[in-house]
Amino acid sequence: MAEKQPEELLREVSEWWTTEIIDIHPGKIAMRGYPIEELIGNVGFPGMVYLMLRGELPERSQSELLEAAMVASVDHGPHAPSISVSRMAVSCGLPVNGAMASAINVLDDIHGGAGQQCMELYREIAGEAGDAADPARAVDAVLQRWRAAGTKFFPGFGHRFHPIDPRAPRLLALLDAAQAAGVVSGRFARIGRAVEAALAKGKARPIPMNIDGVSAVIYSELGFEPELGRGIFILSRAVGILAHAWEQKQQGGRIKGPMPPSIPYRYNGKARRAVPDPRRGA
Repeated sequence: MAEKQPEELLREVSEWWTTEIIDIHPGKIAMRGYPIEELIGNVGFPGMVYLMLRGELPERSQSELLEAAMVASVDHGPHAPSISVSRMAVSCGLPVNGAMASAINVLDDIHGGAGQQCMELYREIAGEAGDAADPARAVDAVLQRWRAAGTKFFPGFGHRFHPIDPRAPRLLALLDAAQAAGVVSGRFARIGRAVEAALAKGKARPIPMNIDGVSAVIYSELGFEPELGRGIFILSRAVGILAHAWEQKQQGGRIKGPMPPSIPYRYNGKARRAVPDPRRGA
């Protein structure tokens, strides 16, 4: 192999990492081309999230819609595993950053992944529907495919705790207002409502859209990829995780498990028995 010239080595090193996100030079920082000193004080955090992920600054109304979804997902109490993990981690001696990392790591497909999965569902329905104004037929076809593949619970609909998720109606109202103002197309809102209607067929009780289903509509309407939808949810929930970790640190307490020692867990193994005498053999 021919020895590389210094200029080639320098070019190779400089191209090892390439990014369109940030440009830094001594005394200068620009995000997606915008000087940081102009962003500070003029762009809120949701707008910054949008800029970093989409590459352009959002309209104010888009930023407000994104902010509403992020506010709604901040916390759901210590019975949410991510929140309880953060508190237990602190009680075991972890600092706040360790508690946050532990909690965020449990936000996977079952706890934390419903929003992304719902966005994938909506996207498949949108592809099936094509240019059709009414997505009902596409909804039926896609739900049938998912059921045939083994899906029993559709992400984004129903809630184990709330008969009606109190966050959903408010976000839907904001979505309707945004659609009326031309901020979003409303296509994914129609798909979400069509899924809700389809799931209610033949049921004694409706299966209403929950926070994940409505957030999936908002993130889809704003043009985010499904995997980014999960990332945005994690950004939001990280605030609640931080708050609970810090509160637990102030409260104190050592090695707090998922339930107090006074409440025993259920053992369903073999009854107490003696160890065989090894001298008697098998």
